[in-house]
Amino acid sequence: MKQHIVKIQSVEKVTHDVLKIVTEKPKKYAFVPGQATDVSINKNGWKDKKNPYTFTCLPEDNYLEFIIKIYPSHKSMTNELSHLKINDELILHQVFGAISYKDEGIFIAGGAGFTPFISIFRDLDSKNEIGNNKLIFANKTKKDIILEKEFKALLGTNFINILSDEKVEGYPNGHITKDIIHANSIGINKLFYLCGSPPMMEAIEKQLADLNVDKKSIITETF
Repeated sequence: MKQHIVKIQSVEKVTHDVLKIVTEKPKKYAFVPGQATDVSINKNGWKDKKNPYTFTCLPEDNYLEFIIKIYPSHKSMTNELSHLKINDELILHQVFGAISYKDEGIFIAGGAGFTPFISIFRDLDSKNEIGNNKLIFANKTKKDIILEKEFKALLGTNFINILSDEKVEGYPNGHITKDIIHANSIGINKLFYLCGSPPMMEAIEKQLADLNVDKKSIITETF
């Protein structure tokens, strides 16, 4: 399996616990919006540890970008990434991913499950094809919302944020429910794109089954 070693060009915080890492892009390196790669850190003790991260840039960009949720309390790779600096190196492995854009639909994400959708929506925007796509995004608090300003500009009222642990005016409180999904898909035969933790995915898939959504209309990716 071919590997690519790339230098980091920048590291910055997107939210209190989300990083944006920009790296060099190898020549002829290709991916489809929504895809990911396994990433290792090119340092002793980390070269053999791999985590999957989604590309959040566009395929035609001359750099690679990853938006990554970190967990400071864990002695994990995500925490190690937060200590990296410009010119440190990452090792990129094979490109993969089950989610790619097929047609207009409802995108449903929880937390870091949002990341596969970033490149998809940026790609649609670059082609003026945002259309009536909607994004329902579940987080614990308002400060956890990734790229809120950008996606409000992209989607307007089609960007629906739900907060489970905080009550904020203008933001529904609780969890994604069957009623919320139904209210945002009335009268339109749509695709459903799902990405989140296994428990969340299981709950959403049950809600879609209760709404008589055909399994062929559901495109999923678990993180």
